[in-house]
Amino acid sequence: MGILQNNKAERDDKVIDFTLANSNNLLLIFTRNPELGKGKRRLAATVGDESALEIYQFLLNHTVKITSHLYAEKLVYYSEEIWEKDIWDNSRYGKKLQQGKDLGVRMSNAFQEGFQNRFQKIIIIGSDMFDLSQEDIENGFKALETNDFVVGPAEDGGYYLLGMKKFVPQLFKDKDWGTETVLKDTITDLKSEKIALLDTRNDVDYYEDIKDIEAFKPFLKHINS
Repeated sequence: MGILQNNKAERDDKVIDFTLANSNNLLLIFTRNPELGKGKRRLAATVGDESALEIYQFLLNHTVKITSHLYAEKLVYYSEEIWEKDIWDNSRYGKKLQQGKDLGVRMSNAFQEGFQNRFQKIIIIGSDMFDLSQEDIENGFKALETNDFVVGPAEDGGYYLLGMKKFVPQLFKDKDWGTETVLKDTITDLKSEKIALLDTRNDVDYYEDIKDIEAFKPFLKHINS
């Protein structure tokens, strides 16, 4: 894990000055590099690899739309490698590589790095939530004004957003990531903390998650024809 110093993050040969936006809020965006045959495997099992990739790219663009004007520092954490020329504008987003053997370690490292750089409120989201808006993220930061933690529950038993003002290592340990127990176990870890819950949202993992949503119909013509 890279260590940030003096409010600056090194990215290859570039340096991002975090003082420019004068924000104490940090948004971490975890993303998977969009490549054919990788990612969205459960969705691809029904719609095919090409459609699954197109859908994921659509979701990535949605995430850019709802975060690019957010008043917060924004760091995109790539799963495989950093892409300098892609939909994440280098002038708006810092870019780093996820570090760790599983999702919990990777998120833990990202949060620790943010707090080491004196950010006061840090939120993490994924990059595949069509049911997420800029207002949802703003509400998350607002909730942290009067709470130490905020969680956005997902319908499948996980969470789509996690935010905090102080680091609690246990939140990233002993979780069966990707299952319906993650939210419950996370809430249990925070039972003695001051926590806010946002509205429940639906993420996109299976064909059933999108089959009745108008925005996805162009990607599903070969399924419904």
